[in-house]
Amino acid sequence: MGSAAVGGRAVVARPGSEGGGGSGGGKGGKGKLGGVSTGDSKAAKKRRRRANVLTSAAAILLILVGGGTVAGTYFFDDVELPAPKTEDQSNVVMFSNGAELARLGEQNRTVVAQTQINPVVQHAVAAAEDKNFYHHNGIDMKGILRAAWNNFTGGDKQGASTITQQYARHAADLKDISYNRKLREAVIARKLESTYSKDQIMGFYLNYVYLGRGYNGIEAAAKGYFGKSVVTPEGQKGAVTPYEAAVLASIIKQPEPSATHLGYDPAKNPVDAKDRWEYTMKNMVEMNWISPEVYAARKYPVVKAPSSNVCKTCKDDSATGIILRHVYAELAEMGISPTEFQRGGLQVTTTIDQKVQAAAEKAGSRKSKTSPMHDLPKTYQAAVIGIDPKTGRVLGYYGGDNPQGTDYGSYLNGTGTGLSGAGQSPGSTFKIYTLAAGLREGISFDTTWNGKLERNGGGKISNAGAEDDAVCQNGGGIERCKLEEATIQSYNFPFYWIADGIGASKVVQAAKDAGVRHLVNNDGKIIDLNNTDAETWKKNFSEEVAFGQFRVLPLEHAEGVATIVNQGERHEAHFIKSVKKMDETTGKFANYKSELGKGKQVFDKAQMSDLEGVMAKIPDHAKNVLKDGRQSIAKSGTWEYQDSSGKSSKNGSGDTWFVGGIPQLAATVWVGGAGNRLALKEKDGTSDMFGSGTPAQIWEDFIEAVTDALDMQKEEFPARQQTGDPNSTFANGKAAPPPPPAPTEEPQQEQEQQDNQDQNQDDNAGDNDDGDQDQDQDGDQDPDQDDDDQDQDDNDDGNNQPGTQAPTTSPTTTPPN
Repeated sequence: MGSAAVGGRAVVARPGSEGGGGSGGGKGGKGKLGGVSTGDSKAAKKRRRRANVLTSAAAILLILVGGGTVAGTYFFDDVELPAPKTEDQSNVVMFSNGAELARLGEQNRTVVAQTQINPVVQHAVAAAEDKNFYHHNGIDMKGILRAAWNNFTGGDKQGASTITQQYARHAADLKDISYNRKLREAVIARKLESTYSKDQIMGFYLNYVYLGRGYNGIEAAAKGYFGKSVVTPEGQKGAVTPYEAAVLASIIKQPEPSATHLGYDPAKNPVDAKDRWEYTMKNMVEMNWISPEVYAARKYPVVKAPSSNVCKTCKDDSATGIILRHVYAELAEMGISPTEFQRGGLQVTTTIDQKVQAAAEKAGSRKSKTSPMHDLPKTYQAAVIGIDPKTGRVLGYYGGDNPQGTDYGSYLNGTGTGLSGAGQSPGSTFKIYTLAAGLREGISFDTTWNGKLERNGGGKISNAGAEDDAVCQNGGGIERCKLEEATIQSYNFPFYWIADGIGASKVVQAAKDAGVRHLVNNDGKIIDLNNTDAETWKKNFSEEVAFGQFRVLPLEHAEGVATIVNQGERHEAHFIKSVKKMDETTGKFANYKSELGKGKQVFDKAQMSDLEGVMAKIPDHAKNVLKDGRQSIAKSGTWEYQDSSGKSSKNGSGDTWFVGGIPQLAATVWVGGAGNRLALKEKDGTSDMFGSGTPAQIWEDFIEAVTDALDMQKEEFPARQQTGDPNSTFANGKAAPPPPPAPTEEPQQEQEQQDNQDQNQDDNAGDNDDGDQDQDQDGDQDPDQDDDDQDQDDNDDGNNQPGTQAPTTSPTTTPPN
């Protein structure tokens, strides 16, 4: 386009050192630029001393005219040169595929290296703001004298400012309007010119300058006004043209309207904006920064209209916005302080997959017309969390529609610094940890348990609302219930007795190992499992922990579920894949922080295959089998509604869950009250909601949407290996009744005797048959014996009476494997 390089090759100098100047600025650049290096000639040193003397003299003159009190003799030496400002800029947060999720930071700024900025942009800014930038020593002596004269005659206190002076004002934070400020600005400008090259000063200026519409720095402005980047090399597709550069440069004089002028934003003041553009273009050709041909062909470019005041990338009105809380929290965990984050220049790649995120919101949000939540009252709320079990990456996260409201997926506060709630009761979904703990202690799924035994201290253990005679119908009845059937049917009593036998603390330990970090006791106190021990857990959690009485945070529970899905190998759930930081010297992003890669095997793989083998039967039981025969594992959970006094109510469920997944995706779904707990009903308004209802349907919809969107191949869980001891002494079910004796057979008559029998013998034989029938009815003692056994079992008081398999009060110590 006919533009030349700015100030020749940049000379990089550190703060406090002297930097050399380059050659002239293109065809119009002649003579020495920037400061004087160590190897300056005597003439150059003499010129510098003269400039400093003139600056001081002008300062003294202005002080005298203005009636100031600063002593001019030492003024120049007393003014310190501030270090170049590190400009606050925005941080870009991206989906896992690189698409922008949000742009964070108080200032919309992207710092770019001066060496990468298209020269035509640098020249346009000089043409608009300070066309002699590459030829003066940082100050406008005429401007200073004019300020003194204006003061003497009662005129404006402000004088003309060079680009260097404008940056000096910014670097030293000189905001007041006074003669003293003007003098300090001039002195700092001279010191800047003595320390840094023209190119460096131009880079400082372009990254700081405000260009209206909330755009700080030239890069943000170029993207905002033209959708282009200033680092695209001149002549390449998408590069900023000289005409566009002139528009940007012309805005700097007054980006926003004032009481006396509308400013130079083309959308707000097109007439004056074009006049200013003409002025800039004229200076560009005059200084030989563009050719006469380019100037002659000038045409005012099309400028993008201002966007609305609503931030399009901040996700303030999107469910995705809640994810940013977790980004804040994890950045802090990585050692990135709030100050560093506010300074900006970070490129954060999250683990969130756009397609998985869309599936989570579609399945769980009431705003989605296809969601099972759509027809439910506004007081109902869901949370949907999808995790890659092999890495711990959170692929999709729906915790509510209001990014400023409660995060129902984790109860993390808006700044990511603490919890704003205490979670929800997981109900029977917590049994996966009880089973993991029991398998560790050698308890087999073939053990039998007695559902008629009362809990310690008295009181019936609820069995999912089922009557005694309806419990374990596929097995030996309520007194001989197999652990596998109890898991599938979600009966509570075996889990209570497992916790009683091995100790509730071991259940808590299994949950902690899987990924649960916090449990809430009955007093509402949040217990940090990472910073407490078994003695604390024993004091805070009873045997009811085994079937989900104590509240958890859904995200932590989701991590635990992912551990089970991943055959007992735990990866911490996380939202950040990597963080890159911009090198302001090169303008390139370099790796800064990254996710943890390795997992930890916390449960035995064979035992997990056993658990998964049982959980694989639950989707069919809940009628939520995935399409195309895709294998999945699951566990439902429901916790009763409690009124404001904390008393249980029979009016419905308070929390409902469905958790599990496929080998490539662990999915956790919770449905409960938005805010206060309430008695949950299905959309008919009368049927109680259970985990196998709406939550299971959300779970199914979510997984199927993800497998379709990502074209996931079918994968199978490892083949089940049955583990543990069916005769574990922890089990307390009654022994199976003895089989009935084989029926007695009459000796067979010889065939020859039968041939010789006559009709009378045949009649007598009929009488004998009747007698046999009578003998069977009267002489078979098995039914009576069964009745006697049953009566004795019914009267069993749990004190190891005959007919039991093990004591009803299980041992408190762990038996040897």
